[in-house]
Amino acid sequence: MIRSMTGFGRGHEILNGRDITVEIRAVNHRYYEFGCRIPRSLGFLEEKLKTLLNGKINRGKVEVSVLVYNVDAPDEKISINKEVVKDYIEALRSVKDEFSLNDDLSLSHVMRIPDAFTVVKTEADEEQIWADVKSVAETALDKFIAMRETEGERMKADILSRLSTIEGWVGIVEERAPVIVEDYRKKLYDKMCEVLNNANIDESRILLEAGIFSEKTAVDEETVRLRSHIAQFRTMLDGSEAIGRKLDFLVQEMNRETNTIGSKVQDIEVTRIVVDQKSEIEKIREQIQNIE
Repeated sequence: MIRSMTGFGRGHEILNGRDITVEIRAVNHRYYEFGCRIPRSLGFLEEKLKTLLNGKINRGKVEVSVLVYNVDAPDEKISINKEVVKDYIEALRSVKDEFSLNDDLSLSHVMRIPDAFTVVKTEADEEQIWADVKSVAETALDKFIAMRETEGERMKADILSRLSTIEGWVGIVEERAPVIVEDYRKKLYDKMCEVLNNANIDESRILLEAGIFSEKTAVDEETVRLRSHIAQFRTMLDGSEAIGRKLDFLVQEMNRETNTIGSKVQDIEVTRIVVDQKSEIEKIREQIQNIE
């Protein structure tokens, strides 16, 4: 099954108190290029994500975006410095009687004590975070590949239709070739009759000239190769491996054979076919630029 190089897939889940979103998108590129947008604190995930995608994507400029928000998994803990609070309270109470103060200490007063609280950054469980992100990334990857395959099937149908059109034109050229030679023979005979006034017309010379013309304008090899390229095209489109670069080579060869036919055969009908055929080949080339 062929795949388009463009695609998009998104996964979203809340796992172990974390809201996780992973998006995978890709555009055309000659080779495989990986990029990742991820919070700095989760930088350790980049290489793991790259490894996850390797082998599953062969061509395209791919960008993975990861967002992680803590919902029920706080990344900070607050602790009370009990000794500091105790020292402050004892110090205040030691002067209570001396200055006739009311003992009205409350929690609100404790909160104002400098250094009474310490905020501690909790250590992230990297293995658990990766397991959760991987699960979401696999969902995004499945959707990404599915979109590529759907687009690939549409492209395949379009290419097959154009190949059938080209194959029909090749058949017309094959049928037209001997007619062109016969027309040339008749024109040559008529011309010689006009020049020589029907006297001493050398039939063997006419046949020789027609034979030379036939050899110069023969396109049998080109049409055979075109049919072969079309057959290879169809076989590759039914395969399961990455074929974008191979198809690009076949398109170049098809264009080469078509140009050769156009240069050999000076015939209005064949010239029209060559022009139309080159147009169809160019449209196929544009399609395969987006095939993985």
